[in-house]
Amino acid sequence: MSKKALISNIQNYSTKDGPGIRTTVFFTGCNLKCVWCSNPELIEPGIKVMYFENRCRRCGKCAETAVNNSIILTESGCEIDREKCTNIEECMEVCPYEAYEKSGYEISVQDLYNKLIRDKIFFEQSGGGVTFSGGEAGLQYEFLSEIGTELQKDNIHTALDTAGLITWEKLEKAINSMNMVLFDIKAYDSRLHRKYTGAGNELILENIKKTADKNKELIIRMVIVPGMNDNIEDIKKRISFIKELGSAVKQIDILKYHNLGEGKYKSLGMIYSVPKDLYREESFWKKVKEMASETGVKVTVDG
Repeated sequence: MSKKALISNIQNYSTKDGPGIRTTVFFTGCNLKCVWCSNPELIEPGIKVMYFENRCRRCGKCAETAVNNSIILTESGCEIDREKCTNIEECMEVCPYEAYEKSGYEISVQDLYNKLIRDKIFFEQSGGGVTFSGGEAGLQYEFLSEIGTELQKDNIHTALDTAGLITWEKLEKAINSMNMVLFDIKAYDSRLHRKYTGAGNELILENIKKTADKNKELIIRMVIVPGMNDNIEDIKKRISFIKELGSAVKQIDILKYHNLGEGKYKSLGMIYSVPKDLYREESFWKKVKEMASETGVKVTVDG
């Protein structure tokens, strides 16, 4: 077990990433650029340093430590030039108020296994397990194959939450050690998909079909963002596609857009471009749920 992965954090006692009580591992790095992404710290692989202005007391210690005058004190906090600040981790270490926070670290298969196995009793009692999410966890498919295999030796249920934009050869290697796969379908029309995620979806839809053919249990998730991918005709096509997958699909999750990740963008010096006042009436969500229920599987609406 020599592989190492880049992960952001491990969330215990989750009830939204598969059956039962689960531990969710968030991997860094993603090959989509979804406009509505709520985890911007996971888009690029590697370690990030986030700055939270509301914790800052303007003591100036980080500015004194920063090279190239890359951190400047302002009336409200600190202004960081991330291109010039090549020692931002040192700046984080000297802050006495924890205004800086590191996101991302390397971990070995063995070390991750040791962390995950601690929750085995909760998995057994609830029918839960471990879910690998992101970012796009599937990009680190060799690591997933190893850790998934080790967990299954202990009869721990494993699941991969993926957008599926990976070659089938790599994805198959990852899912062979998974009991369940959670796929995101962000749009059916490839042009619409490309507009809001930066890539077409032909490979994604093909991978979903191939995964269903392998008799893997599937949960299909649809994030719906008002004004972007909420076109009823496209949603109908997504649901028709899901229906064609047959008995492999165990559940459909309809996820309402939320802006809870907005603060993360600011903490990373990124621009959050999604309008704040996005809204669809309850009758819309009721209609979408009714349409999805025609597949005959369990449907949840979250948000």
